[in-house]
Amino acid sequence: MTDTHGPRPADPLTRFLAAADATPGRTAVVAADGRLSYAELDRRTAELAGALRAHGIRRGDRVGIHLRRTTDLPVALLAVWRAGAAYVPLDPAYPRERLAFMAEDSGLALLLTAEPGAVPLPDGVPALGPDATGGPGPDTPVTALDAAYVIYTSGSTGRPKGVEATRGGVAALLAGLEERGMYRSEAGVVGWSASVSFDASVQQWARVCRGDTVVVVDDTTRTDPVRLAALLDEHGVTDLDLTPSHWELLREPLAARPVRLFMGGEPVAQATWDEITSGGTDALNLYGPTECTVDSTATRIAGPRPHIGDALPAVTPHLLDEELRPVAPGTTAELYLSGPTVTHGYVGRPGLTAERFVASPFAPGARMYRTGDLARRRPDGTLEFAGRADRQLKLRGFRIEPGEIEGALTRHPRIREAAVKVHEAAPGDQRLIAYVTASGTPDLATDDILAHARTLLPAHMVPATALVLDALPLTPNGKLDHAALPAPAPLAASRPEPADRSGTGTGPAGTGPVGTGLAEQVADVWRTVLGRDDIRPDDDFLTLGGHSLAALRVIHILRRTLSIELQLRHLLDARDLADFTEAVRTAGQAPAPRRPALVGGAAAAR
Repeated sequence: MTDTHGPRPADPLTRFLAAADATPGRTAVVAADGRLSYAELDRRTAELAGALRAHGIRRGDRVGIHLRRTTDLPVALLAVWRAGAAYVPLDPAYPRERLAFMAEDSGLALLLTAEPGAVPLPDGVPALGPDATGGPGPDTPVTALDAAYVIYTSGSTGRPKGVEATRGGVAALLAGLEERGMYRSEAGVVGWSASVSFDASVQQWARVCRGDTVVVVDDTTRTDPVRLAALLDEHGVTDLDLTPSHWELLREPLAARPVRLFMGGEPVAQATWDEITSGGTDALNLYGPTECTVDSTATRIAGPRPHIGDALPAVTPHLLDEELRPVAPGTTAELYLSGPTVTHGYVGRPGLTAERFVASPFAPGARMYRTGDLARRRPDGTLEFAGRADRQLKLRGFRIEPGEIEGALTRHPRIREAAVKVHEAAPGDQRLIAYVTASGTPDLATDDILAHARTLLPAHMVPATALVLDALPLTPNGKLDHAALPAPAPLAASRPEPADRSGTGTGPAGTGPVGTGLAEQVADVWRTVLGRDDIRPDDDFLTLGGHSLAALRVIHILRRTLSIELQLRHLLDARDLADFTEAVRTAGQAPAPRRPALVGGAAAAR
């Protein structure tokens, strides 16, 4: 691949070692289990890299990482790089069958895990703990074209595909965001909120390579406004990455604090853009596919209309027609990207790689990635996102190929055909809906379909509900007619949030959270958020189509209307509605914990 973008930026690992040498006492990583200085992170990563080399890990190998969000995680990531290898994240929340596929498909040489046996491994692949140590030795030298990581994305052919990014691509990402002023010139404190299984995490955790402090945000805190506000204040977080969907739920603590927001993963809606612009929030809009190393364009959220700005210095955008010819400004066309951030392609998928990574007609020997995104060039030169050229979806920040979900569903012995589409029950309330036809007797239950999906798919790809049809609708030429798939009757549009009906924030008729109407009040909140009327005491929130953002909305409403300290875990850990109602009742009887005083709408720093 020819690089026409000038001198290569320094390797991220080289930058980390320089930061550790310059500021050894500075805090590098903070997590729930403690903190590490740069000197400590340097020492631990060197020791683990030595252990990896002692177990035969060499330049170019792939090492699986199956770890919780503790200080062990960044230690493992950097240690793999120091050993010259590429890391393959294996999310502990994923189904075992998916983890087994990823471990086999990526050709792991070793697995780093604190939970032996949690990931089914191919024969001969050893597992090693994150606290392993080995003899000292020099870091394995690499080039810019050596692999940095393999991250799996949803696959249109029915199975996930691993994207292999390069060390040079990560270096160009960090350098490009610095050059464009997206990073502060001084060392910052970065909230790392994304799962390591998603490429957005690279832009967050790799900030430790430039001397920033990385605060590992656990899953509960990430979606809980009260906990998040406390974390921002406690650690002085200056930068936080989130999706526009998360902004809708976390705007109150974020807008009140001097935190720069890195927004990406899905388009910013006009209403969100206007709200951020008018409120003066320091926010950036980032766009980029996994296949081009996280972020390809960046801009500040300002002005009258949403846009994705212009390309980062190492990226060249091309708006091309079907013959790969440039289109006129203002014309909507497919976006192609070229430059050193373009990844190697898909692991073990040469045909798919050749289809999506095409030869550039503008630079001999260079490649372009065909994004499948439509865009147009505005009069001011910035790019405006205009949708997709294929069926790929972005839902709550997750990239989803409907074909992978359909393939998983048809593995059910009684499902003959399957189709998936997004249904918008109300503006901004989008849900995945599955449509299936049954083989044999037609009495196929929705619960059975969704339970089957959960054994094969991560939570963000499990449909909210499933409809069994006699036949899937077809167009006159015999193709699936997605427009004719019926709206799911049980999922009515979400209704407005209920007001505090007591006037005092203590529940209906002033009875407080222990009143006899509590069960009905909690059920009514579920109906409001899920847009369903058929709520029973033995219903499970997730089975009804709930997800983490919907759960947070439930908690927010009940906190406000009942004036109780309720946590997200109370809902996500509950067996059913009745169990959750008891958790709400118990929370209402507990004394409220002390909170930090509010000064100017923000919690005072402790």
